[in-house]
Amino acid sequence: MVIAFPPRQVTIHAESSARTDDLKVTFTHDIAPIIFHNCAGCHHPGGAGPFPLLTYEDVKSHARQIATVTGSRFMPPWQPEPGELKFDGERRLSDAQITVIQQWVEEGAVEGQPGELPPVPHFAEEGWQLGTPDLVPRTQKPFLLPAAGGDTYWNFVLPIPVDGTRWVKAVEIRPGEKRLVHHANMLVDRLGRARELEKEPGSGFGGMEIRLESEAFDPDSHLLFWKPGSVPAEEPEGMALRIDKGTNLVLNMHLQPSGKPEVIQPSVGLYFTDKPATLHPMLLEIENDAALHVPAGAKEFAVADEFILPVEVDVLAIYPHAHYLGKDILAYARLPNGSVKTLIHIPHWDLNWQAVYRYAELVRLPKGTVLGMRYTYDNSEANLRNPNHPPQLVKGGNRSSDEMAHLWLQVLPRSDTPPDVDPRRLLQEALSRHEVEKDPGNFEAQYNLAAMLGARGETKEAVAHYIAAAEIRPKDPVVANALGSVLLANGDVRGAIRSFQAALQERPNYFDARYNLGIALASQGDFPAAAQEFQESVRLNPEDANAHANLGAALAQLGKLMEAKSQLEIAPKLRPDSQLARDNLAEVEQMIARQGKSN
Repeated sequence: MVIAFPPRQVTIHAESSARTDDLKVTFTHDIAPIIFHNCAGCHHPGGAGPFPLLTYEDVKSHARQIATVTGSRFMPPWQPEPGELKFDGERRLSDAQITVIQQWVEEGAVEGQPGELPPVPHFAEEGWQLGTPDLVPRTQKPFLLPAAGGDTYWNFVLPIPVDGTRWVKAVEIRPGEKRLVHHANMLVDRLGRARELEKEPGSGFGGMEIRLESEAFDPDSHLLFWKPGSVPAEEPEGMALRIDKGTNLVLNMHLQPSGKPEVIQPSVGLYFTDKPATLHPMLLEIENDAALHVPAGAKEFAVADEFILPVEVDVLAIYPHAHYLGKDILAYARLPNGSVKTLIHIPHWDLNWQAVYRYAELVRLPKGTVLGMRYTYDNSEANLRNPNHPPQLVKGGNRSSDEMAHLWLQVLPRSDTPPDVDPRRLLQEALSRHEVEKDPGNFEAQYNLAAMLGARGETKEAVAHYIAAAEIRPKDPVVANALGSVLLANGDVRGAIRSFQAALQERPNYFDARYNLGIALASQGDFPAAAQEFQESVRLNPEDANAHANLGAALAQLGKLMEAKSQLEIAPKLRPDSQLARDNLAEVEQMIARQGKSN
């Protein structure tokens, strides 16, 4: 999600500086422009700040506090160091601005002439920072956060009531009681599979790590999350998010108990556009959580990772992430000519003010560039944010008391590959290979690499990586189904049947595995069993034209021509472009006609 201030009518004055004449510094002339531009985005009713800063009275009542926190650069919370690359919405005060705030307080915090006051920022009612949304998907049931215990991760499933494809230009997450929410990430579930994880419809489900399946190559593309101080904004032109009929949103929330039971019921605002996406970004993640074994007392524990870009990209945004031991965060790009660009440097990391940073201008990185991260951690008593006293060994993990070393970059791939080759596939395959080489026990990397290889016909190598993924998660039905598919493509029908049956043993209503099992059985001439599987496939997904067409073909092989005709007539209605269904229907009709003549 783009991090920027919400649209509003605000006059941005030239940088204020201490006056050289005998006039005192005033709120209306000197201070209000600074506060409205840099502070009001959080400090307004319903915002993340603990008090509003929209009037002279608001600011005067906190004048000395403002002078202290701006003088120490604790506020506004802008972590990146100044560098060659600039970010949108930078909220870093200049030395001159800090000086004028100090002078204003020392001179008695004078109000000044009302006519010199710039327009006061306006924020939407009911807390929507981008105005009234076009659609507000809501959770069906609230979640009761227990009074005590450790970090709690809960996933809310939000159905989107649309009849066809819609394009979303902005997303605004309202997490509910903000003081209880550490962060919230939003995922797009196009197949509605998250519903299967709920014990009761609409109740949601627990867990930090969730995986959403896709029938097509559909890599993560947008940074959709909420953190205290996050300010939503519209996506760049041409980068709208696609939402289809049947899509659900999954809001993955990290909650922290308050000492009493609390009700959590978030909502999401969607803002539509009539302009379809013409640009297709992708999220790249480099990380090295496996290297996080931070000894007690270590002040400078470093973790690094590097990834070589297989294609040229434009970098749009960057999002670094660590927990409470994070100290110094550095991300860089080493270009093929040997020069190095600092993508972001945060020398004093503070988890409470993490953010997505969008570049003011696209950062072009050529093919062969090395993307690198180097994070330093402080596990000593000197680290005031250390959750352990005395310090103890900390490893990588999902709890806030564990650590993370993640770096996300949103990129637009640029490639001279043929039009039918998606450069995002090249990126995904290279990234998966990198992760597998670094950590063969990484399930997601093994699975994604296998999927990339299988999609381009490298089925033998794909089998090896699917088997590796299955060894990591032996009873995963998605892996078993995918493995069966490449085994079938390799001609190993028996092995494919065993894999599909294993998938169905774990998930009996798994449409893909049921359908694929029917294909495998039919390929070896077992049409009675194939017809049974296709019949079950039609029950599970009556809108699937191929299931009807294959059921019709299997029934025809069994001599059940009228039943076959009935199924083959359904398929073209569901999918008019299905030439196979029409051809099969014509053949069955001829068989029926010949049978009638012979009788």
